[in-house]
Amino acid sequence: MTTDVTYEQHLATLSQGSVDLHFDPFVDIDWESYDVSAENPQWILPAEHEMGAHPWYQSLSEERQREIGRAYMAQVAKVGLEFENLLIRGLMQYVYDLPNGSAEFRYVTHEATEETHHTQMFQEFVNRCEADAPGMPQWTKTFLMQTFIPGFARLFPEFFFILVLGGEEPIDHMQKVYLRAGEGKIHPLMRRIMQIHVAEEARHISFAHAKLTEDAPGMGRIRRGLLSVLTPIAFRIMADMILIPPGRMCQELGIPREVIKDIYWEAPERRVVLSEIFGDVRMLSTKVGLVDNRVARLLWKRLHIGGAPSRYRGEIHDRSIHDRELAQQHHAA
Repeated sequence: MTTDVTYEQHLATLSQGSVDLHFDPFVDIDWESYDVSAENPQWILPAEHEMGAHPWYQSLSEERQREIGRAYMAQVAKVGLEFENLLIRGLMQYVYDLPNGSAEFRYVTHEATEETHHTQMFQEFVNRCEADAPGMPQWTKTFLMQTFIPGFARLFPEFFFILVLGGEEPIDHMQKVYLRAGEGKIHPLMRRIMQIHVAEEARHISFAHAKLTEDAPGMGRIRRGLLSVLTPIAFRIMADMILIPPGRMCQELGIPREVIKDIYWEAPERRVVLSEIFGDVRMLSTKVGLVDNRVARLLWKRLHIGGAPSRYRGEIHDRSIHDRELAQQHHAA
C-alpha cells in the first residue's frame, strides 16, 4: 500500500476487486472434464515440486510416483481448506464488533465469502481424488486450538493477522512456483485450482499487509515487543504445519523419514527455499518495527527464516545462485 492511498481507499479498492473478479468453484471449474483416475500419469510430481525433485522419488516406479503425487495434491488441498476454515471463523469474530459504516466490514466479509468458496473447491478436489487426506497435524484439531486460534481475532488481532500471513504466504509462494513452471508440470485440475486461489489470495494477503501497517503505529511497546517475538515463531510453525506431510500420510505411503527430513529442511538448498518463502513478510515486519530488537532478530535467524526482506511484494528470487553457494558450503563441510 503506497503512502498516498489511505487505508479506507485501499479497502474500497479491494472490495471492488472482489466484485469485479471472483470465482465460484462449481461455475468456473468443469470438474467432469478432468481425469482424476489413479492411472493418470499427470499425477507424477515435477522437478519443481520439493518431493518430485528428490532422488528417492525419482527412483520409484511410475505407479508409485502417481500414487504419492495424487496423495500429495489431496493433502495440499485438505490443509488449505482446514486453514481457511480457521481463518473464516476468526474473520467472523473480528467483524462482529465493527461499527456501522466500517469499510473493514465489507471487505472482510468479501474475503470470508471467497475463502468459503475455496474450502468447497479444495474439498471437492479431495473427494474426487478419493483420498483420505489427513490434513493439518492432529493437535490443531483439538477443541482448545479450534477455539484459541480464531479467538485471537478479538483478543490480539495483530497476532491473528500475522497467523493469517503465516498460513497464506507459504501456500501462495509454493503455488506460484508450480504455476511458473508452466503447463504440463502439474495435474491440470490442481493447476486450475491454484490459478483461482492465487488470484483471490492476492487481495487477502494485501489486506493483511495493509491492516498490520495501519495498526502498528498504535501498538504499545509491550504489545509490539510480544508480537515481534511471536511472529517468527508462528511463521516457522505454520510453514512446517502446512508444507510438511504428516507422519500418518508418510507411513501409509511408505515415504522414509530420512527423505522428509532431507526435503524439510535439512538440505542447504531447501533452507534457501524456507527463507525465500518469507521474504515478503520480512519486508512487512521490518516496515512495522517487528525486527527492531535483538531477540526477534535472533529468532528469525535461528529458525532459518531470516534473510534480506523482499524489495517489493511478490519479488521473484534467483534461487540458483544461492543453491550453488550453499551446496558448495555443504560439500566443503
